Amino acid sequence: MADAFVSVLLTQLASIAEQKIRQEVRLVVGVKKEVEKLTNTLRCIQALLVDADKKQVKDKTIKLWLENLKDVSYDTDDVLTEWSTAILELEIEGFQTSSSSNPKKKKKFFFFTSFPCFSFHRVVLRRDIARKIEAINLRLDAIAADKDRYGLHASIIAVVEKSEKVKFTSRIDVSRVRGRDGDKKTLVSNLLCDTFDRTDGGPLHIVSIVGMGGIGKTTLAQLAYNCEQVIDHFEMRLWVCVSDLFDEVRVAKAIVEDANGSAPNVTELETALRAVEKCVMGKKFLLVLDDVCTEDDRKWEPLLITLKSGAIGSKLLVTTRTERVSKMMETAYTLRLKQLSGQECWELFSQIAFSERSEEERGELEDIGRQIADKCKGLPLAAKTIGSLMRFKNAVQDWQSVLDSEIWELEGAEGRLFPPLLLSYYDLPSSIKRCFSYCANFPKDCKIEADSLIKIWMAQGYLTTSGNVEMEITGQEYLETLVMRSFFQDLEKEADSGTGRRTDSAPKRYRHLTIIRGEDAPFPLPAANIERLHTFWIQSFYDSLPIVSEIDTAPPDLFHRLKYVKVLDLSRNRLREIPKEVGKLINLRYLNLSHNPLEQLPEEVCDLYNLQTLKLSACDHLRKLPREMEKLLNLRHLEIDQTDSLRTLPKGISKLSSLRTLSKFVICTGSNTEEATCKIGDLGNLKHLQGFLKIEGLGYVGDAVEVEKADLKNKENLVDLHIDFTPLVPSEGTTGVAEALQLNTSLQFLQIKSYGGTWFPGWMISLNSLRKLQFQDCQKCIRLPPLGKLQSLETLVIENMDNLKCIGPEFLGVQICKDDDKGAKTNCSTGGSSSMIAFPKLRKLKIVNMSSWEEWDVISTVGEIQGDIIRIMPCLSYLKISDCNKLKALPDFVLQSKLLKKLRIHSSPLLQQRYEKGIGEDWKKISHIKKCHISHKLN
Repeated sequence: MADAFVSVLLTQLASIAEQKIRQEVRLVVGVKKEVEKLTNTLRCIQALLVDADKKQVKDKTIKLWLENLKDVSYDTDDVLTEWSTAILELEIEGFQTSSSSNPKKKKKFFFFTSFPCFSFHRVVLRRDIARKIEAINLRLDAIAADKDRYGLHASIIAVVEKSEKVKFTSRIDVSRVRGRDGDKKTLVSNLLCDTFDRTDGGPLHIVSIVGMGGIGKTTLAQLAYNCEQVIDHFEMRLWVCVSDLFDEVRVAKAIVEDANGSAPNVTELETALRAVEKCVMGKKFLLVLDDVCTEDDRKWEPLLITLKSGAIGSKLLVTTRTERVSKMMETAYTLRLKQLSGQECWELFSQIAFSERSEEERGELEDIGRQIADKCKGLPLAAKTIGSLMRFKNAVQDWQSVLDSEIWELEGAEGRLFPPLLLSYYDLPSSIKRCFSYCANFPKDCKIEADSLIKIWMAQGYLTTSGNVEMEITGQEYLETLVMRSFFQDLEKEADSGTGRRTDSAPKRYRHLTIIRGEDAPFPLPAANIERLHTFWIQSFYDSLPIVSEIDTAPPDLFHRLKYVKVLDLSRNRLREIPKEVGKLINLRYLNLSHNPLEQLPEEVCDLYNLQTLKLSACDHLRKLPREMEKLLNLRHLEIDQTDSLRTLPKGISKLSSLRTLSKFVICTGSNTEEATCKIGDLGNLKHLQGFLKIEGLGYVGDAVEVEKADLKNKENLVDLHIDFTPLVPSEGTTGVAEALQLNTSLQFLQIKSYGGTWFPGWMISLNSLRKLQFQDCQKCIRLPPLGKLQSLETLVIENMDNLKCIGPEFLGVQICKDDDKGAKTNCSTGGSSSMIAFPKLRKLKIVNMSSWEEWDVISTVGEIQGDIIRIMPCLSYLKISDCNKLKALPDFVLQSKLLKKLRIHSSPLLQQRYEKGIGEDWKKISHIKKCHISHKLN
């Protein structure tokens, strides 16, 4: 991985040499000389790294040589970052000084000739940088001198490495598991059988899958879990990954989270088990516990007793590597997985490796491919991983090189699995290799959020780009490459980056540290040797709590010592405040403070000039952001969703031109605060917004011209938009404000809440990419827009429209004219097609709490008009009607749909009477629906 470090350093040096030295060289000549020497030395060392990477597998001295090089590379990165940050700081301070001295003429000074104090500080800074680079050069000279002793030879390489471009149009389908049909049949049979069903008080029926790492235990469990027979057999299915670090409370909370969608905010085992019992009580469930390693039956007994509260026929499926776990859990049936046969292993390997190859190419490579498949020794994960590697190699000599590699001779844990993984790892481009190695800092079986991972890679400087390609796009490409190479699987051995550890102290070489904080443990005191860390993460599982104790305090000394940290994650640690010393972390690029009961941030946060990502999600006590947010010129992602107490945004946010993510934009009246705050028109300055955005406080806005300044119609990268008109301030311009929003037609998800108009804006039917639409609390609306025209709509949710009495043909987007002279209806819909489809892709429809709604009648007037056949909701599979007290009947076109699989009617007395099982007058119309649930109260 050292080549990745060296490549990035060379890029940094080139940037500094071209953009900075040209301006600064007249101040300190020594800097230029030292940087040129550093660049030349790094290029010489880079030429040795291909040979070193191959030899380090068996030669520990070369591995140590690479570790030393990596260590110096980190120090070099720290020095170059310090240099760039200091220059950026001076530029920002110079800009502020010039602006305050002449507010009418805001000019940015890059050379600071008008401010002698800045020039003096710059001279001191450059001399300090020159001394540090000189010291690094001496260390690199010593490393370069060892090349002859280790017999390292230079290779011809490109100065600038480009990541490989995947030319395939779609990913390979690896879901066609080979050689497990019999095992799947046996497993499903045991999950469905009643032979071992317990009586009350008897043992829970447990099935175990036992096998070595990489043999396919989890894959087989997934096959059974998603089998249609299993889905129909169990009322509830749950999946929890247990892993090495067994924590009874965490496992119990994970079960509840999978069942309810959110984990209970508890710390005591007894409380967590009561929550589990409530979830499974009386229900026939299947619970999968994946990757169980703990053999201590005392830890399992309380959970197993609790699970007995489920209905007769409930099952527990366990995957584990050891037979002892199976016996400890008193398994009723144990399925021992064996390796694939040679032919099955070859089929799995070739399915991936020969994807999209011609018969001629396959003929040239098949003999070598069969020999490579044989080396996988029947392990599915090994075959998939090495198959993914060979898919990207075209030359016969490249295939032969893999077959002849010395890595196949390595011994170690899961020895037959490790060589294919290592071969694939070394074959990655250096930039992607480093990104993957960083994942070793996450605990095993940790669910890594892709978006956060990309932002962390960006913060560490791992995402090099060219041209106009955004760093986030590069990160997504890297991630997709790793997925296609089968790296994001249940890997049995993590890549050894030599840079991360989950402990309470960090050896001097380590640059990434994760400390796992226990449920009742105090906030960790500053650990030893943290001064050189680039990543510091205190992993905790708390959510924001109203009561915070003294043990949940971040000491100021921690921030004094994390001088070079780039990624800091203190989320879920119940922190009420962050010390002002956080402003000392000038290298910080990623700061995660989510799920803490913070009330405000110190103003010093605005001194973090390099900050790219600030995560404050679910800080539900947060009342305001720092005033001088405009100083965060490099901020790209500001995540402030689920912050109900945050009612204003400082005006400076509108000046953050680099911003890509702003999850919440708040508008206020301006009378409740003395500080300058954002208006809706300020969104127009944020031209690069993408992903999700929630706009709150539109009810305060009465000026349609100001709304047009937001320029939402040109924000084509926004995918998900929530528009909240709360609080609804009486205004005659409500409809005009809504019309002025003019959303971009590429929008895919839209929620409109508390809209006060009687009609919805006309632009709504132009949203042809919209997949999900939700109306909530639009109390004054009397008619729905013609939503049937939305060609991509898949989910529609309508809630709390108290004035809506009838859903008629206008809902379908089909206009029915009055009778003509002959008494016949005339179809006035546009378009000359002989058949029309309303809601062509709608799959899910939920209508809730409509107190005045009486009629849903479209078929009597629209069914067939002048020979034009109108199909309505042909893909609908789920319908929910709840708290609609006056609704008399459901339209036949809905009930007669063969695709309708789920119908739920709650607290709607007229419907409940009409469709009551067996005795309702229209029961026969819904009796064919597979899952039909009618009740007086919503469960």
